[in-house]
Amino acid sequence: MALTKSYHDAVIDRARRDPAFRAALLEEAAQNLLDGELEIARSQLRKCAHALATFDVLAATTNIPKPSLMRMLGPSGNPRAENLLAILRALQSHAGVALQVSSRQLEPAA
Repeated sequence: MALTKSYHDAVIDRARRDPAFRAALLEEAAQNLLDGELEIARSQLRKCAHALATFDVLAATTNIPKPSLMRMLGPSGNPRAENLLAILRALQSHAGVALQVSSRQLEPAA
């Protein structure tokens, strides 16, 4: 049986209709940024951008040109931290969520 929808499209569709999934996707993207998993984070932010707002809306919200946004969030993108934070702020606003950072003490290695 052939797939009716690509994985990418399925994630975007679910994010559009499920607020909890939207929040989780954005939270995971932020966590991946903090963990240094930039390629994964860029991919997740790109999915969020497709699901929550068009790149035109995101460009207007962040004052970053649409082609630059698409390049930054693409597979070989290399966005500056300032731009990633602007994108995260805009996507939080569009998703209706507020991400918070918390810390915890790591257990010493045995």
